[in-house]
Amino acid sequence: MMPAVTFDTYKFIKTLKEAGVPELQAEAFSTAVREPHEAAEVATREDLRGLELRIDARFEKVYGEMLLLKWMLGLLIAGMASLILKAFFGV
Repeated sequence: MMPAVTFDTYKFIKTLKEAGVPELQAEAFSTAVREPHEAAEVATREDLRGLELRIDARFEKVYGEMLLLKWMLGLLIAGMASLILKAFFGV
């Protein structure tokens, strides 16, 4: 579950009013900014860490499969080389 982004509307309106923005406009700006913040889905560090762990686990699986394929390919090449040596050189 992702937490909502906190937005201090009071501080935002106060800052705008101190800059000379009329209060009604400051409140409208605050609403316009607050609504997208409330609807936003933000990933936390824990979310990203979980994703990183899942990706790492998948890469470990792929690495293991590639290592197995390398060994199988090496054995296949060694077997073929021994057959070629036997066929041409009678070793």
